[in-house]
Amino acid sequence: MNARQAYPHFQTITTRWKDNDIYGHVNNVEYYSYFDTVINTWLIRQGGLDIHGGDTIGVCAESHCRFLDSLAFPDSVDAGLRVAKLGRSSVRYEIGLFREGAETPAAEGWFVHVFVDRAERRPQAIAGTLRTALERLLVAGEPA
Repeated sequence: MNARQAYPHFQTITTRWKDNDIYGHVNNVEYYSYFDTVINTWLIRQGGLDIHGGDTIGVCAESHCRFLDSLAFPDSVDAGLRVAKLGRSSVRYEIGLFREGAETPAAEGWFVHVFVDRAERRPQAIAGTLRTALERLLVAGEPA
């Protein structure tokens, strides 16, 4: 389990009423939505990824979530983001979802993007501003 300080970037995500399930906590599928939110916000705002018209897009190759505690509406979630591995055309993110102000995560997960040509769906090298943005999240000691 990674503590809060293990993540170089955080984004606050507000839970919504619809996120809760019949058991009174955020349903498991919503955690993956939170992963998508923190990752893609970073890619768009910091990496310059043009999700609507760019030649390169990121597609999910793998994802995983380990649930450690429950979240519930109206919690705010501090989504921590870091890069564990940055390859030529792929990146493995690690995400921690923390109840607002908590030091230990309610959930941890990972998500692998492969960047591909939008039209051909063939792997494309991660370059330029996008690579620079991802390198800023790279966990110390990992090869770039």
